[in-house]
Amino acid sequence: MAFLAVNPETIVLDLPWIKSEDAPIRVAVVNYENPTIVDGMLRLGASAVIATPIRSFGVLSTLILARQLAGDLRQERKRVAKLESKLQSIRKIADAKSVLMNSRKISEEDAYAVIRDQAMVKRVTIEEIATAIVNANEILSMVRVNRS
Repeated sequence: MAFLAVNPETIVLDLPWIKSEDAPIRVAVVNYENPTIVDGMLRLGASAVIATPIRSFGVLSTLILARQLAGDLRQERKRVAKLESKLQSIRKIADAKSVLMNSRKISEEDAYAVIRDQAMVKRVTIEEIATAIVNANEILSMVRVNRS
């Protein structure tokens, strides 16, 4: 956990470690509020705010809340990354099915069956076969264009 004093002198600093994936939880320590300070807290990615002068009341709950929020945010980022990866795989499979449907004049179900069967025979993922089909189609399309 990092405590950051947020004031006009510190909000202009470039802190590259804040943008890293494993950056610590940030708690902003402020002695007054105005739009510039609030903007600085947002740019720092503060999970909580402690006002000065610091009093013992509320510090523990603020820290616990900041930790919980930061953990939830990390989980959501992982979830989004996983969903984006899944969506990219679905798009790649759809592209591969389209290539097979156009080149072999087969149905979408049959195209998927071809991809699935090749994946099982070669013992690789469906996504890998789909990528290979799309890449091969791109290469063959370039060869056809160059010969024309």
